[in-house]
Amino acid sequence: MPRQLHLNLFLMPRGHHESAWRHPASSARSLTDLELYAGAAKIAEAAKFDAVFLADALVAQTNGGLVASGALEPITLLSALAVLTERIGLIGTASTTYSLPYTLARQFATLDHLSKGRAGWNIVTSWAPQAGLNYGRSEDVGHGERYAIAEDFVQAVDALWRSFPAAAILDDRASGRYFDPAQVQPAHHRGPHWQAQGPLNVPGSPQGRPVYIQAGQSEDGRAFAARWAEAIFTAHLGKDSARAFYTDVKSRAAAFGRRADDILVLPGISAAIGSTQAEADRVWEELDALTSPEIGLARLSARFGGYDFTGVPLDRRLKASDFPDPARVDASKSRATGYVDLALREELTLRQLLQRLAGARGHFTLAGTPEKVADVIEDWFTSGAADGFNVMPPILYQQFEVFAQEVVPILQKRGLFRTGYEGRTLREHFGLAPVAPANHLRLSA
Repeated sequence: MPRQLHLNLFLMPRGHHESAWRHPASSARSLTDLELYAGAAKIAEAAKFDAVFLADALVAQTNGGLVASGALEPITLLSALAVLTERIGLIGTASTTYSLPYTLARQFATLDHLSKGRAGWNIVTSWAPQAGLNYGRSEDVGHGERYAIAEDFVQAVDALWRSFPAAAILDDRASGRYFDPAQVQPAHHRGPHWQAQGPLNVPGSPQGRPVYIQAGQSEDGRAFAARWAEAIFTAHLGKDSARAFYTDVKSRAAAFGRRADDILVLPGISAAIGSTQAEADRVWEELDALTSPEIGLARLSARFGGYDFTGVPLDRRLKASDFPDPARVDASKSRATGYVDLALREELTLRQLLQRLAGARGHFTLAGTPEKVADVIEDWFTSGAADGFNVMPPILYQQFEVFAQEVVPILQKRGLFRTGYEGRTLREHFGLAPVAPANHLRLSA
């Protein structure tokens, strides 16, 4: 079978551009309205997307009240979407730094059951400054330590998900035995950061366990992904960077006895689409006109661990000395490095950099006709830069509807993307090998 493209909807409530909430084409529904998210998920499912993905933030996004904030918690929201959809995968973000392994293992196992095998866990270490204060810590955890904590955390969760196999459920009314205790064993996880006795009190889920997703691009993040990730959500400003990352992370997987095909690499893409190039360009122009440097400076500062950029002139070309050393940034190290490289390579002013980041925060952006967008997707897919994409519409629903109704049919016509779901689970959509097939629960037709 020819290699197939994978598409996820990265769902931001009114769109990915920071001023999308103000644009007249964006949805007027509240960020706490279930129908806002359900509508987007149904568009994605009708277009046969692999999954809907929800990010998460552990701190309040204040930014002077100029940015839409106050979105819903992802695992609870995805549980509701599981009832309102039938086939599309449901990927939620949860932190290994500020969660508990037993609680998280129960939550995602439950989501996998409710969705009949469509759950994925986006494993993050949480870079946001001041997140620690919201969880009773006097200071935030350093970058390297966060990945050490994450390694221990995932080992604990993985052991818990194996502790109560689905095959242990007998439900035998005649004999009076509901489950076989011999098959249910404590996890006995004792790591340097986490302890979890187990067994879990939720039996093995339809996929064996939810799919592991990861999004880090630093050296620590790549090493972690090579061991655990089954799909990687990654951010690149151009194809060359994406191709280098793709080659590197897949080659690293061999050290853990894994094949390159065991990991899907899915960069973000935020496309402004119009019937002509001029119409597509106007989408970005209209959105940029609605934003302000104050918002961009706050976001940029957060990515650099709270660094103060207010003394840098907005309309002078940026210099290396205008930034802190990215290697010393303990927040979002890989993203900070990419921002500096972009600014110096393209000789941007601070104002121009803020505008470039307003649309997709360091992910790839473009403007063009549906045909042009499909060409770019095919080029990255066939040239070893991506196995698919996280689609990040700048305006929801309008721009996502155009993508689903005009770009997807082109990809289908070219034989790159499915015209119908062949499986029921997220693991099947992604073409991933089954996990512990003897322990799968039988799915109803």
